[in-house]
Amino acid sequence: MKHTIAIVGAGLSGLLTARVLVDRGASVIVLEKSRGVGGRMATKRVGDAVFDQGAQYFTARDPAFQACVQDWIVQGTAARWPSSTHRWIGQPAMTAIGKHLSAGLTIERERKVTAARRHAAGCWELDIEEHGMIRAERLVLTAPVPQSLAILDAGGVVLPAELHARLRAITYHPCLALLVVLDGSSDVPVEGVVPDSGPLRWIGDNVKKGISPQVPAAVTLHASAAFSTQHYGRPEAEVSALLLEAARPWFAGRGVVTTTLHRWKFSEPRTEFGEPCVWLPELTLGLAGDGFGGARVEGAALSGLALAGRVATHLMH
Repeated sequence: MKHTIAIVGAGLSGLLTARVLVDRGASVIVLEKSRGVGGRMATKRVGDAVFDQGAQYFTARDPAFQACVQDWIVQGTAARWPSSTHRWIGQPAMTAIGKHLSAGLTIERERKVTAARRHAAGCWELDIEEHGMIRAERLVLTAPVPQSLAILDAGGVVLPAELHARLRAITYHPCLALLVVLDGSSDVPVEGVVPDSGPLRWIGDNVKKGISPQVPAAVTLHASAAFSTQHYGRPEAEVSALLLEAARPWFAGRGVVTTTLHRWKFSEPRTEFGEPCVWLPELTLGLAGDGFGGARVEGAALSGLALAGRVATHLMH
């Protein structure tokens, strides 16, 4: 199979890049290593409970992203956070944004790209774990930068030395996310809690957020970058016990029914590239994502839109 463009990663950057290019008539295939789409705009069901386990909300400051959000509102896939005038959430949950953007796209899920090679004919060959190889004329990488570089390194792709050094300098904080079901209502306010100190950086009740009405309380706990880095490899039971103890003041004495731990290895960039994306026309290679646009949802979106514009211009020549 040969496609005009192959996009690795079905997070927000990859989906927006694909959406723009497909709308302009390009043949695009998106390869995603997991079962879902949307990246960290993820929603998980645990029994009757529903959790936004990654990004909790997004804001919109740039006119280009405001236009995207307005479209999502019209389509019924985004709404205001309860009681907030500047936060937005997916409707009925954060994963709705990714599902909306993926409609009509060619997305191959559970396809882990392990290497990308430049073929003598000027196209790209992509090795997919347990699924052979595909070819594409142009390649877009929207995975976290260390993963994208590993794919290129495995295929022997040599980037310009200065660019390669700048990309190598982009590193990420991990984040441990604990999803907690309680047997009664929590004391977490509707707007959530950002603790001043301690192991937690965010506490949010998905029941009060309006996405998990079937249980008394479904609380998302995000650990701080420092805690997540220190405890990332520790057993789930140990991590859960530490985070539950930190969150007790907001549990109103309620009992814990279940806990589920999710480990985000590349949660947010520690450092950023300084430009919204990379496009190398001589290699027909592009890179985008929050490592370029910034840690917020809006930054990842603007990076994908910027790269889509550059690739679209290239397609016209």
